[in-house]
Amino acid sequence: MIYKIEEINRVAREVIKRSKSKVILFDAPMGAGKTTLIKSMCRELGIKEEITSPTFSIVNQHYGKENKIYHFDLYRIENTDQLFDIGFEDYLENDAFCLIEWPEISISLLSDYQKIKIEILDPETRELKFID
Repeated sequence: MIYKIEEINRVAREVIKRSKSKVILFDAPMGAGKTTLIKSMCRELGIKEEITSPTFSIVNQHYGKENKIYHFDLYRIENTDQLFDIGFEDYLENDAFCLIEWPEISISLLSDYQKIKIEILDPETRELKFID
């Protein structure tokens, strides 16, 4: 799916609708719009509070009308021991959306997830693919 930033809300709705799991992994280079898409997804899921990137906190928790959302940024995580230290597996046991940026280190701990790949086509345009 090719889109421009002004279409982000439509793309967020489509990702929520088409994802085969509530655990969604975002594979994209720096500056591709992972956090922007996740913020839009959170708003679509009923989050009213300010949504910020968990770059330094590793995980942010949000509560919508019907959904709990955990937004992870694993960029600074170096090994799976650090994931265990933050209780990563406990988050996965909840019936919540787990939206994970920089997910590579976590894949070995996951059994059910939807991977999303975002590619930068030009400064204004992105391509999103659902990866099985």
